[in-house]
Amino acid sequence: MVSAPPMRPFSDGPGVPAHETAQARRERLRALAGEVEAEFLAEMLGAAGLDAALGAFGGGAGEEQFSSFLRREQARLMVKAGGIGLAQQIFESLLRREGPVVDRRGE
Repeated sequence: MVSAPPMRPFSDGPGVPAHETAQARRERLRALAGEVEAEFLAEMLGAAGLDAALGAFGGGAGEEQFSSFLRREQARLMVKAGGIGLAQQIFESLLRREGPVVDRRGE
């Protein structure tokens, strides 16, 4: 019978340095949380009718596509200015999920 390999902590996932410091980890998680809040806000801006200004640039399918870029940038600026607090909640949740940083340099 073949046994499954042991599960690794979230912080050892693809693209994450094996020797990530606690400060680097916090910065990475804070950035990820900010990205999630920005995406959420961009969707909410669209649902709230921010696209109602369509036609200001000539209208058409191209404007519909590019208006999503404008919403995303506006949402990023909102997060940079303090956001709605969602990023902080996500950040704290990610910290709890990942658990303590394990220093593997001694292995």
